[in-house]
Amino acid sequence: METADRSDAPVIVVLDGPAGTGKSTVSREIAARLGLSFLDTGAMYRAMTYWLLQNGVDVDDAEAVALASAKPVVRSGTDAAGPTITVDGVDVSGPIRGTEVTSAVSAVSAVPEVRARMVELQRHSAEEAPVGIVAEGRDLGTVVFPGAVLKVFLTASAGIRATRRAAQLGVTEPTGVAEILADIERRDAADSGRAASPLAKAADAVEVDTTLMTPEEVITRIIGLVRERAAVPAS
Repeated sequence: METADRSDAPVIVVLDGPAGTGKSTVSREIAARLGLSFLDTGAMYRAMTYWLLQNGVDVDDAEAVALASAKPVVRSGTDAAGPTITVDGVDVSGPIRGTEVTSAVSAVSAVPEVRARMVELQRHSAEEAPVGIVAEGRDLGTVVFPGAVLKVFLTASAGIRATRRAAQLGVTEPTGVAEILADIERRDAADSGRAASPLAKAADAVEVDTTLMTPEEVITRIIGLVRERAAVPAS
């Protein structure tokens, strides 16, 4: 494993982009190879959404979500070899990937109070990282870590993203893939159009289109970019 060299500040690398571009897989592997911590910010929003649903909060009622958002204790483990996500001490890594949470997370994420709390937790995770962190999400380069040493904006065609997500879920029927595509397009519109911290490419981000790239090609490309900007040794 390579080890990043910490100087006065931690190495912060962020990968933003819409759902299905491979952010989680790629960022986790980059963190592991460079000896950095890993943060899945999307899992944090999913954990908040799961808690709200479990506690009977109407996720379409922004005021109710705002009032309840300070209650759950959301903790994200940042070990790239085995990241964790808990709510009130309970492991929710499985339940947060269900369809109910997936359908509701965009609405919850659009609530300013939720985003403010998550941003605080995300910045704290970076501050606590022993060497540095690779974080993936949707507003990291524009809002959470504007001073990141590297900002990458991952893209891919909606059709490819739907195919990838279907493969992850084991969905093979054309109607099922079509439903996933429709959901991705809905989430794209919701995430890009929300008033609070919308999905957007930072002005100084490097765009990487993963449509025709393998995960290994994406990882190699981004690690190369990290080496150009931070003191990390070659393998």
